[in-house]
Amino acid sequence: MEILSIRPSPGGGNVVARFDVQTQFGVRFYNIALKRSPSGWRVFAPSAFGGNVATFSHELAAEMASAAVAAMGGITQNDNIAHQAA
Repeated sequence: MEILSIRPSPGGGNVVARFDVQTQFGVRFYNIALKRSPSGWRVFAPSAFGGNVATFSHELAAEMASAAVAAMGGITQNDNIAHQAA
């Protein structure tokens, strides 16, 4: 799991950041929302035409959330951190 880019949310909602990620299978997802909920971190793909663009298994969602939180480190709302693929 590789976080390609992570952008803190400007605030005013429960989205903490949006990020781009590449899975171990080479599939890339863009503009994933990272949200904090009472039960922990959650990730959501964007929607289009009133429906889900993608959904994730519990295991994949947890791995994506963990990687995004780790990539956030100590970033603030005005920072933008991009990770380049090796």
